[in-house]
Formats: sequence, C-alpha cells, structure tokens
Amino acid sequence: MDASPSPLDALLAEIRACRACIEHPRGKPLPHAPRPVLHVGPSARLLIASQAPGTKVHASGRSFDDASGDRLRDWLGLDRATFYDEARVAIAAMGFCFPGQDAKGGDLPPRRECAALWHDKLFAARAAFDLVVAVGSASQAYHLKRLGLAPYAALSLTERVSRWREIWDAREGPHLLPLPHPSWRNTGWLKRHPWFEAELVPVLRAEVARLVR
Repeated sequence: MDASPSPLDALLAEIRACRACIEHPRGKPLPHAPRPVLHVGPSARLLIASQAPGTKVHASGRSFDDASGDRLRDWLGLDRATFYDEARVAIAAMGFCFPGQDAKGGDLPPRRECAALWHDKLFAARAAFDLVVAVGSASQAYHLKRLGLAPYAALSLTERVSRWREIWDAREGPHLLPLPHPSWRNTGWLKRHPWFEAELVPVLRAEVARLVR
C-alpha cells in the first residue's frame, strides 16, 4: 500500500518547515524563530484568507486564537470547534509567520516571502474554494487578483468592503467577501460603517452556514 503523502500534504509539510524569512529574507530577517501557522485540508469549501499571525497565535499555533478571532467567529456565526475543523474551514494568512512588531508595538505587515514562495502553489494544490472570506487589505488584494478581479484590488479597503455586492456579483464563483480586520483597532471603523454588520454580516453568516453544514 502506498503510504506516500498527497501533493497537498507534502506542500503543507514544506510550508511548515519554511525558514526563508531567516535564511533568504526580503529585507530584514524575521526577528524570532519561524513558526508558520495555517490550517488547510483537501475538503473545506470555505477559506478564511487573513493577514498574518499575532503574538498569541505565534505562541499557540492556532489561527485567530485571540480576541480578534472571537469577533471574526461572531461575524461568521461559527463556534470554535467548527472554525478549527479543517475538513470544513481552511485558514491561510498572507504571511504564515508572526512578522514581529514596530517601534510603537503594532504588528508589522505580512512578510513578503510567503506569498512569493507558497501562495500560488498552495491554491493550485487543491480544488477551488466556494467562498473566500478575505480579511484585511493584503489578503483582499492577492485573492482579488487571483480570482480575476484585479480592478477591485486597486481600491481602498473601505471601498472594497462597501462594494461587496458588486464584487460578489462580478463572477459566478468562487465568490469573495471582503472584510475589515476584526481587531479592536477597527472598532471605530465599525461604528462609522454600521451597514457592515447590518447588511454584509447576515449574508456572510448564511453563506458560511451553507458551506460548513
């Protein structure tokens, strides 16, 4: 019996062993040991495409294992068990490792090495997702281009999210829904744009429920 790993499993093992941001960095090396974090299986129909792990995720090895994750799971209408069920939900950030912090204590942008090395390979290694929930600007720009929706990648995050119906209708599938990052830093944005939780979130929850049941 052939016990060799599937192409997807082999690729995931390569990603989890990656040290490019230390050994072949684009710019300054990662300031700590790499710990790539992603959750991708062969059967999930839903992809959560995010920015990069934070300090708590770097420590636990579980994506969105923090207060931002609590808010995101509320938007999605998912409990923790379902959210971390790789058979139903895939989670892949633009940067797989925690990028470190700037002088003010804010998280740095996703490392550039990940997308260049791994993302095209990763999304070619399995069937297309039915829905990409793109959290944050970097993930939106990449996946909009990947799905043939490049003109929307030039917009600001607020413009993308406000035109979510237009983006949804721009292709028959896979569909993409752009979200702001669920960080507490965006609480002011949510208060200024109440239509997000009133109009987009109910559609998001309905689609997620359909895909994970």
